[in-house]
Amino acid sequence: MATTASQTWHPDTDATPTPRDVAAMAEVLEGRHGIHAAEVADFFASYHGEKGDAGRAWAWSGVAELVRNRERARLERN
Repeated sequence: MATTASQTWHPDTDATPTPRDVAAMAEVLEGRHGIHAAEVADFFASYHGEKGDAGRAWAWSGVAELVRNRERARLERN
């Protein structure tokens, strides 16, 4: 029988992403949500912060920051 994500994920596990993970998360959000990607990441950061999950809140804040930095760099090139 295959194991699903809900069977292996536990809320107390360390969710600290690597820089590569953060970059991948930012790319996915940018691809799916375009100019709203940073706001989506901020939403997830707030959600996890309110639920007491500082690690995930920190990770999503990092994603939002990276998305904004990438957007700023794109604007400066043009």
